[in-house]
Amino acid sequence: MLSYKEYQDYLRDNPKGYWFKAKLYGWGWTPARWQGWLVIAIYLVLIFAVSSQVEEQASNASIFINFLLPITLLTTSLLMICYATGEKPGWRWGNKK
Repeated sequence: MLSYKEYQDYLRDNPKGYWFKAKLYGWGWTPARWQGWLVIAIYLVLIFAVSSQVEEQASNASIFINFLLPITLLTTSLLMICYATGEKPGWRWGNKK
């Protein structure tokens, strides 16, 4: 099992300055620089803003337009930013030494 210090060392070993580094286990990214954390924070604030606008008695069409569509667009934008500013994604299972 990887210790917290080893994980921090993995994130700091970033000579290309990626905003997002590949996760050590599974597929995806984790923020490695302040820019990556800022992108995640903005994403979460926007998700919260969109979800707080949904009414309990909304129609299906209203839910699609006011919730599902914006969430899909925000998530797609996040993935595009991660792909553009991060390491190449792929399945990983631990740190290659």
